[in-house]
Amino acid sequence: MARGLEEVAPGVHVATAGLWATTSTVVVASDRSCLLVDPALTPAELDGLAATVAGRGWRVTAVLSTHPHWDHLLVPASLTGVAHLASAAAVRAAREGRTALVAEAAGSGTGSQAHLGVPDALPAGAAGDGPSVPTWPAVRLAEHRAHAPGHLTVVVPVARALLVGDMLSDREVPLLDLDAADPVTDYVAGLALLASLLPAADVVVPGHGTVATAAQARARLDADLRYLDGLAAGRPGTDPRLGDPWVRAEHERQADRLRGDPGPAAGPPPRDQGRDPGRP
Repeated sequence: MARGLEEVAPGVHVATAGLWATTSTVVVASDRSCLLVDPALTPAELDGLAATVAGRGWRVTAVLSTHPHWDHLLVPASLTGVAHLASAAAVRAAREGRTALVAEAAGSGTGSQAHLGVPDALPAGAAGDGPSVPTWPAVRLAEHRAHAPGHLTVVVPVARALLVGDMLSDREVPLLDLDAADPVTDYVAGLALLASLLPAADVVVPGHGTVATAAQARARLDADLRYLDGLAAGRPGTDPRLGDPWVRAEHERQADRLRGDPGPAAGPPPRDQGRDPGRP
């Protein structure tokens, strides 16, 4: 099954999954090699994405996971021999939490658990706004701790594009890494890093939601800061994104944890397939 890909910036193509508006991004070089970032989500969508890439004459030379949540650790079956990479911190988290990640993927009902892989760590120096993914000198990486350990932002300077993983979503409020010692401070620091990168970007691709212009991304970043300020102060949430029942439930879970109520175990939040009734 072919998969739709929209070119949102020169050489940067995005497919959006039917569940949770989960994005997959293909960065294509002039020699038609490509970097596949966060492929998702169902087995049929993963297979369709790989088929579309192959059908266009592109060759995947690396798969990059921006962070260690199960829906960002998937690899199409036909690409299992391709290098699968993530930051060292993300790899540690994926290894330590693999049993839980597989259970979460199985519990999602997507059937994607068989495609979940633990990536290899990027070489030292290839993250933290370092050189590049190996063999991808046109791509730079910046690492932060918002949302998940070792979360990467992928910078494509020639396309003036940022791939920001589970940040700057128009669908979801900031979702904290509640296992962290100071998750709000970590998230604010992650947003500060993104703010420093936005002036050089025209297009921003979130892990869930719609592709944004730089102005839209800046507005989302400001909304995220307002949300975090209110969350830390214990004020009632008024962000429009809280109209989604799943997002509201996650907000309440975060508020409880910050008030000292241990609540459910921390980790990647479970996702309710029913929260996207309008999607095909």
